Amino acid sequence: MSRGLGRGGAGAERRRSRSTARDIERYAALFAQRTKVMKSSAMRDLMALTERDDVISLAGGLPDTSTFPPDSYASLMSTVAAESCARALQYGPTEGLALVKRCIAQVMATEGMELPEDEVLVTTGGQQVIDLVCKTLLDPGDVVVTEAPTYPGAVPTFCAYQAEVVQVRMDRDGMRIDELEQALEELERAGRRPKFIYTVPNFHNPAGVTMSLERRRQLVRIAGERELLVLEDNPYGLLRYEGDPLPPLRSLDDEFVIYASTFSKILSPGVRLGWTTAPAPVLAKMNIGKQGSDLCSSSISQYFVAAYFDSGPWGDYVRSLIEIYRRRRDVMLDALAEHFPREADWTHPQGGLFIWATLPDYIDTTDLLARALEDHVAFVPGRAAFVDGRGGSSMRLNFSGVSEDEIREGIRRLGEVVREQVALYGTLTGSGRESVRRPAAPPPPATSLPEAPPPPGPPAEAELAKVLRLPRQRAG
Repeated sequence: MSRGLGRGGAGAERRRSRSTARDIERYAALFAQRTKVMKSSAMRDLMALTERDDVISLAGGLPDTSTFPPDSYASLMSTVAAESCARALQYGPTEGLALVKRCIAQVMATEGMELPEDEVLVTTGGQQVIDLVCKTLLDPGDVVVTEAPTYPGAVPTFCAYQAEVVQVRMDRDGMRIDELEQALEELERAGRRPKFIYTVPNFHNPAGVTMSLERRRQLVRIAGERELLVLEDNPYGLLRYEGDPLPPLRSLDDEFVIYASTFSKILSPGVRLGWTTAPAPVLAKMNIGKQGSDLCSSSISQYFVAAYFDSGPWGDYVRSLIEIYRRRRDVMLDALAEHFPREADWTHPQGGLFIWATLPDYIDTTDLLARALEDHVAFVPGRAAFVDGRGGSSMRLNFSGVSEDEIREGIRRLGEVVREQVALYGTLTGSGRESVRRPAAPPPPATSLPEAPPPPGPPAEAELAKVLRLPRQRAG
């Protein structure tokens, strides 16, 4: 008898592989309380779609890894095998190898930051930084302040550590600092102090906007005055397509800023390498937390990154990505202007990978996704970026992971589905709403950020889902 076919054979094996309600009930008493509030990542749930050739996925935050030359990859791996095989196959220090820390220092210097080698922790992607910060700082019920919307991949992490998340609205200049201060004052009156403020200041995921310089200064001032930590998530900072670079929060204040970034967007997500730098006591605790998670990040990946940086000017590849993604962004903006109804709005990102579109409030994008999949096109519904049910009429669209032709066709299909819903609503309500195509608006000045609107009064509940209402624009 072959191994694995005892005690009932293959039939028993198949029965064991099927989960039933009874099975779940049998194990329910063993689950930790935190599993009751754990959420699945919307992007992970949709990742299987990227494997299907018949679906145009505008859902993932995928860099275009086909742009990396296969012969370069083969050459780099050959270099690792010839020069560092035994070390690359071995465990490494938890904090990361010195040779990859030097590469990280080069990347941070490009954005105007100095980084001593003993002040960095190499992680398994930028996502692990968020997890380690939560593991280090959060007890159940602790408060985290984030933008609204926020990075959909952070939401499951905050939930897993049973945090209470307070979300602060955004406009085209990023997080509303006046509303942040109001939220902090309300928390203080309730005797509560946030453990940290989470922000994606550059080319926000999912909103696509960039925090203005004035608001960056205000944020670090508030952090210093209140002695609050800020987790600055900056995976997209080097992917700027227009406008002038703005200083990272860490360059404005390194006393209360935890900085996170990754090689995923400027090299490859497959290497699964990110990094963080933080105040020394916090970084030391995060190091201990990482020891319990994975001991160390992949040594093979670290040697590959080091070989890549030694092979030539790494910035050349980033500049090639910028040109590709800039064109794709413009194609998506044009396609949205052509195919989406006049009731829709969307952001005009100066960089990064995402456009945030908001539809009429009678359209629920979670339901819309099911209909769109029938036409073989996917996106991330807006509710994935909130913790309180907001974002129901919004969606995140990625333009970096698919070709220009696929962008045009994907937005055309999606536009047909949206217009279908608009027409149906008009028929049911007798409102006579029409779906009108319109040309793109003229571009804004390339070197300036759009001005924020004057602070509105307290929003009505129905308006909260419409986080960003921006003019429809495209780059010249």
